[in-house]
Amino acid sequence: MRVRLPAAASCFKITPSLSQLWRYPIRRPNRAPPVATKDGPRTNDEIRNAQIQLIDVDGTNKGTVETVVAIKMAMEAGMDLVEISPNNNPPVCKIMDYGKYKYSAQKKAAEARKKQKVVEIKEIKLRPMIDDHDYDVKMRAMQRFFEEGDKVKITLRYRGREMAHQEIGTKLLDKVKADVAEIAKVEQDAKFEGRQVVMVLAPR
Repeated sequence: MRVRLPAAASCFKITPSLSQLWRYPIRRPNRAPPVATKDGPRTNDEIRNAQIQLIDVDGTNKGTVETVVAIKMAMEAGMDLVEISPNNNPPVCKIMDYGKYKYSAQKKAAEARKKQKVVEIKEIKLRPMIDDHDYDVKMRAMQRFFEEGDKVKITLRYRGREMAHQEIGTKLLDKVKADVAEIAKVEQDAKFEGRQVVMVLAPR
């Protein structure tokens, strides 16, 4: 005959006493810092492959060499073993002065950034009834922008009754396109934006 224990007795039976709590491990949150990624190629002891393809200081390919042997050769030469092609099997490593190599790479990157031209969009504002002198000044500025490699946004604004004579503005924009045809091309044709017409020209 089965005897069913009361709910209270059952609860009491499975609940551990205070003296037994020490038996249960206390889990602590994992607060280990993230592994920092190395900036640049692996060097010396960071190279984990057992064997590498070695290129010595003179640029001679020494074939497959034990990594520990290659590191010893680099240390004897007062230099470092640098992994230059990690995707090869085995990876290609070279004996070199890593400090000078890193400095040279940083210098080349800085020079490349200086040579990069950031294209800007310069704005030239025109009026439909602009006089010849102002037009010539605007055109000289526009030519300088094109020579520097920048684009030019031409904004032609109509005021008051000028909206009734839009053909004057159209002729002016056609004249601008013809005058700069040899050094610039139309990137965005003239289109209305409210009471003004916008056209973008880019250097050839």
